[in-house]
Amino acid sequence: MPKKKLARFAEMETFSNVLQPEFKDIFGINHALKGKWSGQIFGNNHPLTLELGCGKGEFTVGLARKYPQLNFIGVDIKGARIWRGARTALEENIGNAAFLRTRIEFSGSFFESDEISEIWITFPDPQPKKKRKRLTSPFFLNLYRSFLKNNGRVHLKTDNEDLYNYTRKVVVFNHLLLEFETDDLYAANAGCEAAQIQTFYENQYLEMGKKINYLRFLLPSGTKILEPPEDE
Repeated sequence: MPKKKLARFAEMETFSNVLQPEFKDIFGINHALKGKWSGQIFGNNHPLTLELGCGKGEFTVGLARKYPQLNFIGVDIKGARIWRGARTALEENIGNAAFLRTRIEFSGSFFESDEISEIWITFPDPQPKKKRKRLTSPFFLNLYRSFLKNNGRVHLKTDNEDLYNYTRKVVVFNHLLLEFETDDLYAANAGCEAAQIQTFYENQYLEMGKKINYLRFLLPSGTKILEPPEDE
């Protein structure tokens, strides 16, 4: 492993805004923070928002700057990426941003029913050959329902048109309330919340002439989300 990564991993162990649990502490069991994030990590009872697959944490930190009355947690398995956002939050004294290093599949071990108010999924791996691994697949949406408040918002921001179309298909097939959709975010509405924070990679996509797709929908509790038929 490169020395730079090793140094970042070592430094991150000292960060007060990062949780890095061991696999044995979360597999098949609940973490001690489950249901207690706002009180124990943030010291308040403000609504809690997740960014899943947060990468370098730019979007998580950007949201925290913009909404100091809310709490934000960036989730990613890549520690070297999380380091950047976590360090920025500490340097700028942004107390409403924290980071969790874990696989998103294990998020049910960390968050209690109704603990999360909103979810952002920004530029995830589109998983072109494995639908179940897409972060907007029924497998993951049903997982999110275990901790998202009833009719909590889910945002998808992506440069991948196929993932955007697939997600829209899942939403429509399951009769979820689609609040907003566009296959060209910056042409459709520059004032949209999703357009107000741009990450490093998003700027690269825009410079390459790629369009940014965005949709926002509500995820109700109770009804299982199903995979649409191939010909739907």
